[in-house]
Amino acid sequence: MDDRGGDDRLTWVGHATVLIELGGARILTDPLLRRRPLHLVRHAPAPDPAVLGRLDAVLISHLHLDHLDLPSLRRLGLGVPLVVGRGAGPLVRRAGFTDVTELSAGEHTEVGGVTVVATPAAHDAHRHPRGPVAAPLGFVLDAGRRVYFAGDTGLFDGMVRLSALRLEVALLPIWGWGPALGPGHLDPIGAAEAAALIRPRIVVPIHWGTYFPVGLRWRGAMAFEGAPRRFAEAMARLAPGVRVARLEPGGSLRLPAGQPAGDTGGAPDGAAAPSPVGGAGDGTAGPGAPTGGNSSIV
Repeated sequence: MDDRGGDDRLTWVGHATVLIELGGARILTDPLLRRRPLHLVRHAPAPDPAVLGRLDAVLISHLHLDHLDLPSLRRLGLGVPLVVGRGAGPLVRRAGFTDVTELSAGEHTEVGGVTVVATPAAHDAHRHPRGPVAAPLGFVLDAGRRVYFAGDTGLFDGMVRLSALRLEVALLPIWGWGPALGPGHLDPIGAAEAAALIRPRIVVPIHWGTYFPVGLRWRGAMAFEGAPRRFAEAMARLAPGVRVARLEPGGSLRLPAGQPAGDTGGAPDGAAAPSPVGGAGDGTAGPGAPTGGNSSIV
């Protein structure tokens, strides 16, 4: 998994945790790696240890405990470079982390040759009601091709401006960790509306099917099975020109090296070529195709 100089690759570890291998850099988002964080239990395979090695940076979208999980961050080492929203720095520095960059929406930093631009997000800014506050963020990673990690967000004014970036991939949340969603989240239809606004070439749905409250798995039909199905259906109606790459936790999407943005090739060796969501189905592969077990472009 650590093959610098090879193909770009996205690996959905689970929840909002994605390993983005782009332009030779390895960047991890919102690591939640424990089996039993707080009142939640993981209903997915444990993260592959190879995902956690040789990281160039970790991006933290906001302060909530399922996105900024200090025990998971400590597994990566106190020297791992962190990119956080402005206001989150004191919290992680007090926890012992020594390499911290704070950004506000519109600001950027460089990570291993990748430009990381902070984008707005519509989500609660608190860690808990009386705790620290930091503006929630998404991130666009640019190494010639562009990947958008939305973090946790609802639809927001100005989201459509991301369409000007000609995004290759958008990592969009489609649910959460419980039987219902509160404000500041995208449900399957909201996520499809977001995709229609920003018009990436591929969407990878994240933030579903990984964690659920202890003892309540029987109430998880939407979080585990319903959300991705409804998202695919909504995408076919609202954003038929955007491909959906559905991964299971641990699954990867390969983006072949040297392929320019907008190229429509790139199925893995020996893989069937998928059709666009809601498109004409001409048998050509999308710009990337999922690899590993239990993944599909639908």
